Amino acid sequence: MGKLKCEPDPSIDKRLALRDAIELLSGKWKVCILSNLYHRGTMRFKDILETSKGITPKVLSKELQHLEDNLMITRTVNNTKPVTVSYALTDHAGETQPVISALILFGLSHRKKIKNK
Repeated sequence: MGKLKCEPDPSIDKRLALRDAIELLSGKWKVCILSNLYHRGTMRFKDILETSKGITPKVLSKELQHLEDNLMITRTVNNTKPVTVSYALTDHAGETQPVISALILFGLSHRKKIKNK
């Protein structure tokens, strides 16, 4: 009778990684915020609020905090009068750009198929 091996199951690691990625990008606004920052660069809170039609300041603040906690964006307090806060993508966030681009392409294709149904 052989010894039992306690090796990690790679499929479990993959499932956990997928869950982490989905949790990070889930919700109505996170991908929208990241996409805005990809296309426009560093943005102030007010500008993100204006380009994310329908989001409330409270929800935007919460989503930005979540993205900052997960190392996706940096928050910079600018010493201006009045004080302004700007947000920028981190290098780590750049890894999601192909994912978001793929989601956009899929969304365009899907809309076309549904429209032509």
